[in-house]
Amino acid sequence: MNVVPPSPRIEVQPSPEALATAVAGELLTRLADLQAAGQVPQIGLTGGTIAEAIHREVARLSPASGVDWGTVVVWFGDERFVAPDSPDRNAGQARAAFLDAVGATQVHEMASTATASSVEEGAAAYADLVRAHGAGGFDVLMLGIGPDGHVASLFPGHPAAATTDAVAVGVHDSPKPPPDRISLTFECLNRADTVWFLAAGDGKADAVARALAPEGSVTETPARGVTGRDPASGTATEITWWLDTAAASAL
Repeated sequence: MNVVPPSPRIEVQPSPEALATAVAGELLTRLADLQAAGQVPQIGLTGGTIAEAIHREVARLSPASGVDWGTVVVWFGDERFVAPDSPDRNAGQARAAFLDAVGATQVHEMASTATASSVEEGAAAYADLVRAHGAGGFDVLMLGIGPDGHVASLFPGHPAAATTDAVAVGVHDSPKPPPDRISLTFECLNRADTVWFLAAGDGKADAVARALAPEGSVTETPARGVTGRDPASGTATEITWWLDTAAASAL
């Protein structure tokens, strides 16, 4: 499948630290604006080193932002299917970095090995949560990109990436450990008004360039599969790639 993504905005910062501060500040501004308009924001979080740096900046900047985190609904794009107290869990990292500090209470975690017997059961449970507490899409969805071009836990050539008619999918034999994961599908990830890709470091430069190339395969570079809402839906999607200089070096 070949997809030509819509023209995204590319924001380049001189360092990972500057990138984290810029993204955190923009996120807080968006959330404050949504709340001022009477909306309950729905956001999707990702894991990874740059995401953790952004989360810590959100915690630092939140007190002056006016954002009421008690009315922000928080989701995760994917999760490692491990014990609930494992340091590998994206939710645990996000809670430690900022969610608990800012008083977020509407945090929807994906299943752990303590709450589901399999990744399939966990994926089905998360799909039920999205249907019950989602609002039809994300106001802001943040996604990392792997050096291989994967997004969430949808990996190049992996059968889970081809899942359709589902909100979430169980992932076995992930090429990146741990092997068992739960991920939102492309169909769910594409229900977003704003998509932010986050990448830092020269190890991401080739994947970023492939994702943004005029032509390419979603099978080879899954990040190309997240293009936001179809314009026919009547809702335009803003897509921004937030990069540091190193991650942008191959563009």
